[in-house]
Amino acid sequence: MILVTGATGFLGSELIYLLTSQGVKLRALKREQSVIPDLIKDNPLIEWVVADINDLSDLEDAFEGITNVYHCAALVSFNPKDKAALLRINIEGTSNVVSLCTAFGVRLLHVSSVAALGNAKKGALITEKDFWEYDVKAHSYAISKYEGEMEVWRGIAEGLDAVIVNPSVIIGKSAGFEGSGAIFKLVKDGLAFYTKGATGIVDVSDVAKSMIALMNSTETAERFTISAENYHYKDFFEEIAKGYGIKAPAKEAKPWMLAIAWRTAKLASLLTRKPAALTSDAARSSLNESLYCNEKIKKTIGIEFKPLKQSIAEVCKQ
Repeated sequence: MILVTGATGFLGSELIYLLTSQGVKLRALKREQSVIPDLIKDNPLIEWVVADINDLSDLEDAFEGITNVYHCAALVSFNPKDKAALLRINIEGTSNVVSLCTAFGVRLLHVSSVAALGNAKKGALITEKDFWEYDVKAHSYAISKYEGEMEVWRGIAEGLDAVIVNPSVIIGKSAGFEGSGAIFKLVKDGLAFYTKGATGIVDVSDVAKSMIALMNSTETAERFTISAENYHYKDFFEEIAKGYGIKAPAKEAKPWMLAIAWRTAKLASLLTRKPAALTSDAARSSLNESLYCNEKIKKTIGIEFKPLKQSIAEVCKQ
C-alpha cells in the first residue's frame, strides 16, 4: 500500500491523480481543515486519513500496511513571520516520516527543493553535487528544506531505502492563483516590473511522473533535480503576458526599488494586518540567477519534459 503525505496540495494531488489513473489504490493524508481538490475528489481508489505529520501517534497509525511513502507535505513561504512553522513542518514533520519509514522498513520518496541545493561554480549550472552552504541571508524556506533533506540523509545512514527529488519552481493549471499561480495573477493584473533574476521551472505533471518512475526504480540514496528549463524572469513574465494577450512588464526593478517596495509592503501589512504583498526574502530571491542542470534525471528515467511555453499557455487558458 502506498501512502502520500501532503495529498491535498498542488503536487500531492497531481501525483495521486496520476497514480489512481493507473488503477493504483493508495492511502492519503489530510489535515482536519484541508479541502480535497476537485482533481481527486470522490475518487474511490483513495483511502483518506486525517493526520498531522507533526503528530507522531496519528502518523504511526497511518503507516499500518504501508510499503511506499511519497512525502509531499511541506510549507512553502517566503514570509519571515512563518519561520517557526517552516521549521516545524519541513524539518520536524519530515523527521517523523523518516523515523517511521526506517522503523517499518518502508521505501521513501522525499520531495525536497532546489532551494536545498548549493550554488554553482562560476559559469556552471547547479547540479545535485552542489551542496548547500549556510548564508546569513538565506531565507527560512531554504533553511527548512535543506534541514529536512538532511533528516532523510540521516535515515539513509541508518539503513533507510530512500530517494530524493529537488524540483524547481512548479507550475500547472491546477494551481489556481496560489503558490506559483500567484505569479500568473500578478502579470494578469498588470505587473509593470520584472527583475533580473532567473530560475528553473517545471510542469507539475512532469514532477509527478518523475516521482513515480523513481519510486518504481532501483535508485536509492540519490537525489535528482527536476527542472525542465531555465527562465529569466523577464522572459517568464513575457510568456505569461503572451498567454493572456496583454502587455508584458517592461521596466526592470532595481535592487534599491525592491528594497523600498518590501519595506512599504511591510508597513502596509502592519497597518492592515494582512500578509505583506512582498517580503524581504522574496525580494532577494527575485534577484538571484539560479540555473539548474537536469541531465541526471533525464539519463536515469528517460523523461522528455513538457515545453514550458506549452505549460504556460495551458495555465493561462485555465
